[in-house]
Amino acid sequence: MPERGAEEVGGERFPPRSGGIPGGRAPGETERVLVAVAHGSTDPRAAATIGDLMAIAAERAAKQARKCGLSAPGFRVAYLGHAAPSLPQVLSTIEPDADVTVLPLLLTAAYHSKTDIPRVLASSRVPGLRVSYGGTLGPHSLLLRALERRLAEAAPAALEAPERTAVVLAAAGSSDPEANATVARLAAQWQARTGWLAVRPAYASAADPTPDAAAAGLLRAGADRVVVASYLLAPGLFADRVLRASLAAGAAAVSPVLGASAEVADVLLDRYAEAGTRQRAAA
Repeated sequence: MPERGAEEVGGERFPPRSGGIPGGRAPGETERVLVAVAHGSTDPRAAATIGDLMAIAAERAAKQARKCGLSAPGFRVAYLGHAAPSLPQVLSTIEPDADVTVLPLLLTAAYHSKTDIPRVLASSRVPGLRVSYGGTLGPHSLLLRALERRLAEAAPAALEAPERTAVVLAAAGSSDPEANATVARLAAQWQARTGWLAVRPAYASAADPTPDAAAAGLLRAGADRVVVASYLLAPGLFADRVLRASLAAGAAAVSPVLGASAEVADVLLDRYAEAGTRQRAAA
């Protein structure tokens, strides 16, 4: 039985309209809601990871708000496909007159962030809602920090002797050349920052090289050790594919996905703050 006050939309249970992960607000204060839009997956691990990430972000936002004597926004999650709820479903549960910031929970700007989500927003306007749209998570310096921490979990020796280690930066990949070029620039920045022997961008789909091909190429070029850094947000098909193929190609280790980490949560809050700044500047 749904919780008291819960709503059902399209067969899915939603919390009361006052918030998903509640931010808490004073009576009469305008409701503020952050809606993070993830890609979605049929793999239940993905939604669980996104839920954990949002919980971390909500907790950190609440702490920041208390320090400033402010109310934190409410947090909601929507999915582009393969999982519920959808973005229109989430928007329909938010009370009128709320300030809503929609953020793509994606690591690079490509079709979903440039075309798909804006099109959904344009076709699902809810009367009374003031909706702004923010940027993707990446690129961001905190994501590099998260990559390093995850890589240290999988291959501690790699960080101790970076000059002997070649790294494959394994992203999801896109048919958008600009998105793939962003990953390539991130790889170059990471190499310059850490002194790896090499950092090669690679893509699990839609572009070359694949992570296993990149790992094999680095080994042929004489690298003593090759490790693969998973530039993926949540577990699922791509993460499993990268792990299996990279190890089969000779990689010494493959890092876990970025997942529900404090760094990613802080990037999300940064994007929320940036969207609010742009909205105020445009007003």
